[in-house]
Amino acid sequence: MPVTISKDLPARKVLESENIFVMDEGRAKSQDIRPLHIAILNLMPTKIVTETQLLRLLSNTPLQLEITLVQMKTHVSKHTPASYLKQFYRTFDEIKNENFDGLIVTGAPVEHLAFENVDYWDELCELFDWSRSHVHSNLMICWGAQAGLYYYYGIPKRELQEKLSGVYAHKILKPKHELVRGFDEVFWAPHSRYTTVSVDDVKRHEKLELVSASDLAGAFLIVSRSRRNVFVTGHVEYDANTLKLEYERDLKKGLSPKIPEHYFPENDPARRPQSIWRSSAHLLFSNWLNYFVYQQTPYQLSEIKEERE
Repeated sequence: MPVTISKDLPARKVLESENIFVMDEGRAKSQDIRPLHIAILNLMPTKIVTETQLLRLLSNTPLQLEITLVQMKTHVSKHTPASYLKQFYRTFDEIKNENFDGLIVTGAPVEHLAFENVDYWDELCELFDWSRSHVHSNLMICWGAQAGLYYYYGIPKRELQEKLSGVYAHKILKPKHELVRGFDEVFWAPHSRYTTVSVDDVKRHEKLELVSASDLAGAFLIVSRSRRNVFVTGHVEYDANTLKLEYERDLKKGLSPKIPEHYFPENDPARRPQSIWRSSAHLLFSNWLNYFVYQQTPYQLSEIKEERE
């Protein structure tokens, strides 16, 4: 949240030079406050686990949020009971006449398929197009980020020679960017995927900014210059043991997975992994909610302007 001070206070220039968000008294008094309406399109098979992880990060701010959980009508979930989905989730058809401050699109285990061959691709494209005029800011994660980059900006996903799995160091490329305010210059984040997007493809696109990247994991935080779309190629929402459970699952399937990199102490799967990305995960979600949603969305959601970059 911003620090509200007099616009003439000498500390203001120092704080702003350090990328601290300050607000003058006049702007603070003119702000209208209401709950933020956030939709979560949960494409992960383990929906209960994923929604818990995301809600944990969303809840760690002073902002009041109203959450709508969304599923794809054109996909039948095999891992979540239909009764659970009926009770707690809504379909895109049921929300498409509503407006939201923010939309989160999760990852999905469909990387081996071309986008057009995913059974809910047409419905997802309809949702992406709808979000231009009904959502102020999108936050897309892992496969959801790759799908969004492909749909909105024509950037393809690229196959990796082997699965990228582990916790990797990332550098801040745009230190003054709102999305990384308060971040350490180097921070850690988990990745778990078979595909990637090219750093060069992102850098060449005039409507995108590459805010953070990893020498080993590639592009990480990508933001549209309009600030309406935020792409996170990793899984900052993961719990400390999520990669461990994925590794053990793949072992049981006989896939001979590599041990996730920089994850188990001394690279020993028998030892308990620790989360070294939790603080940056909370900060990332807090920055998105504050600078891309709360500070920017019109008070009347019906006044959201159509985004046509």
